[in-house]
Amino acid sequence: MKRIGLGLALFLAACATTHEEPVLTGTPVSFASLEGWETDPVAETLPVLRRSCQKWLASGRSTVDFLPGLEGAGEAGMGEANIGDLEVICIEAASLAAHNVSDDEARAFYLRHFQPVRVQLGDDSEALFTGYFEPTYRARTTPAPGMVPILTRPDDLVTVNLGTFLPELKGKRVAGKVSGGQLIPYETHEEIVATPPETTQPLGYMDPTDLLFLQIQGSGRLVFDNGETVRVGYAAQNGHQYVAVGRTLVEDGALPLEEVTMQSIRDWLYAAPPEDAARVRFSNPSYVFFTRLDDLERPDLGPLGAQGTQLTPERSLAVDDEIYGYGLPVWVEMTGDAPLARLFIAQDTGGAIRGAQRADLFLGAGDEAADRAGRLKSPGHMIILLPKALNVETDDAP
Repeated sequence: MKRIGLGLALFLAACATTHEEPVLTGTPVSFASLEGWETDPVAETLPVLRRSCQKWLASGRSTVDFLPGLEGAGEAGMGEANIGDLEVICIEAASLAAHNVSDDEARAFYLRHFQPVRVQLGDDSEALFTGYFEPTYRARTTPAPGMVPILTRPDDLVTVNLGTFLPELKGKRVAGKVSGGQLIPYETHEEIVATPPETTQPLGYMDPTDLLFLQIQGSGRLVFDNGETVRVGYAAQNGHQYVAVGRTLVEDGALPLEEVTMQSIRDWLYAAPPEDAARVRFSNPSYVFFTRLDDLERPDLGPLGAQGTQLTPERSLAVDDEIYGYGLPVWVEMTGDAPLARLFIAQDTGGAIRGAQRADLFLGAGDEAADRAGRLKSPGHMIILLPKALNVETDDAP
């Protein structure tokens, strides 16, 4: 029997390194220990979970891996649940969602099918929560001075799932391009702006600082000079590690750490001389390519997340997909200036979202969501809800 419990250490797969990898520990806890569990309107999560279920069942795979970046004491498949077991959960979730059941009935559903597990990687016992949103920016259909193109995924960009080649690298990915029969790093942010790849197409043109924030959010709405509004979403990333430009401004002495917010960074970039603003933007070598989102099933919901499901404001969560699988329910406890206790569904990821106690809350679209997302930086804890089909055991009854 596979077990995640007190005293059992699960180890991250080694990435061809010689140093000791951090240990990820999972401790089963009771639903009663989740502060706020009895008051959260969890019935709201059932349609969100159902959309993730549809992706599981349509994947064609026989299992879903809820802990893709883990290797447990040499035992493979520690976090894998059979599709047949998950189908039972999915059918019940869909039925409950269709009948607009009460929050008490929804809580009973989660108690029947899931086990809360408090997870930490090494010493990161405290979580860090931030927020993101779907922004709206002005764009042009034709080039203009000071504008940069919004680029589609180039044909020569290759993304490699390393676990396909070595099981111990499961969950690890690299991106680059093939040259001389070898995979080499793709161009950096600065290089792509200076010389766009030949096989990409511009979706439009916009202010470079606006584009930076569009890339950070991963999706958005573009209002063009011809009156057309287009929704765009993440298509690919150039493979370079994300570097927060706020960190650059702090290191430069341009902003004190305690004043770094999305709003203060944007204000600085807009006010700075063009060459200084460009230098700060290019300190982040990561570059995101976009695609049009013309056929979204639910225009009232958010853009597509990394799972391929439309995001739901206040209920969809971005997590480290090298650790957690998509569709996993996650209990969020924020303890900062704006306390929050709420159930989310992991449906997205992001370049800055790394670690077992790191998550990004999708807050929707509009000015209020933008203001909240720009200022949200809260400590707390996150507890994952693993399907009981994984045979999670605990001495603490739910």
